[in-house]
Amino acid sequence: MARVYNFSAGPAVLPEDVLKEAAAELMDYQGCGMSVMEMSHRSPEFQGILQQTEEDLRELLAIPDTYDVLFLQGGDTLQFAEVPLNLSTPRNGTAAYLVTGQWSKKAAAEAKRLIEAPVVASGAKTNFSRLPDCSALTIPDEADYVYLCENETVHGLKFPELPDVGNHVLVADQSSMFLSEPVDVTRYGLIHAGVQKNVGPAGLQIVIVRHDLVPASELDGVPTMLQYRTHVEKRSLYNTPPCWNIYVCGLVFKHLKSIGGLVAMHERNREKAQLLYDAIDASDLFHGAVSVPEHRSLMNVTFVTGNPELDAKFVAEAKAAGLLNLKGHRSVGGLRASIYNAMPLEGVRALVRFMQDFERDNR
Repeated sequence: MARVYNFSAGPAVLPEDVLKEAAAELMDYQGCGMSVMEMSHRSPEFQGILQQTEEDLRELLAIPDTYDVLFLQGGDTLQFAEVPLNLSTPRNGTAAYLVTGQWSKKAAAEAKRLIEAPVVASGAKTNFSRLPDCSALTIPDEADYVYLCENETVHGLKFPELPDVGNHVLVADQSSMFLSEPVDVTRYGLIHAGVQKNVGPAGLQIVIVRHDLVPASELDGVPTMLQYRTHVEKRSLYNTPPCWNIYVCGLVFKHLKSIGGLVAMHERNREKAQLLYDAIDASDLFHGAVSVPEHRSLMNVTFVTGNPELDAKFVAEAKAAGLLNLKGHRSVGGLRASIYNAMPLEGVRALVRFMQDFERDNR
């Protein structure tokens, strides 16, 4: 069967050359006689994979030595608790949250179980069709950090620029935009990202945290596995990590370096997104779900026909045409095309052609 164009929000499409390399080494990793899925995480072979993967990630993002890179499990959902437990409970027990969509809303709700977590900006009144005004945030002086989801996967929103949080530590969930464009890591105290959107198979979480924010001593009442200190000291090897996932991410990092790094990747992503948004804006049938063009995500393009039955017909016929996973998130409905790094330009062109044909046939 020919490969389809997979517009899933995650787990998502991976580069074909990475899949081929992983397949070629599946039974025998570089002559060691076993698969990465079989080898000990304490073995020299895997130690080399882990070290090289971290080095390549540090190069791609220009991560300073003052930041720790952790390869963890539990996904972003666990980070909703780990962030306040590690960054706030040992300090003032207060953090400010920007709620711009489903994932930041969940993060704020989880934080409220553990610390004081006032919401200082929210897009709820507009049903998250745009970002809230963050030009003059009122952030409590005692806030240990300010939290945002930089790219909201469900609603298709992205901050065009980071809000001014003054001298406060900025924490960002970057899952659905991770490694899609250059970012200045030094503007953040912590970045967390699930890899299943842009850089690997589901099951691995990457945390980039400034070292001075990692608690220096054990946190009373906090499980060992939920303490960043545990994983910093053991270099992500306190327990058995998701070895295969780390290996595949390492292949993706090498792939990104080979095509010119994040600057080149960003240009490719801008071209794909522009093509799709132009088609939506020129259409009489399809309408963008984000009301402010500057707030549109390059990764998750949300749109609707305005008719749920027609949306469902579009999804079904697109699937038959080899264009999969275009149904919007169950919480909002509509349509969504996630066009992550590994989605080729031809895939977006195929989607645009299908949209035009569908509109012609459903006037």
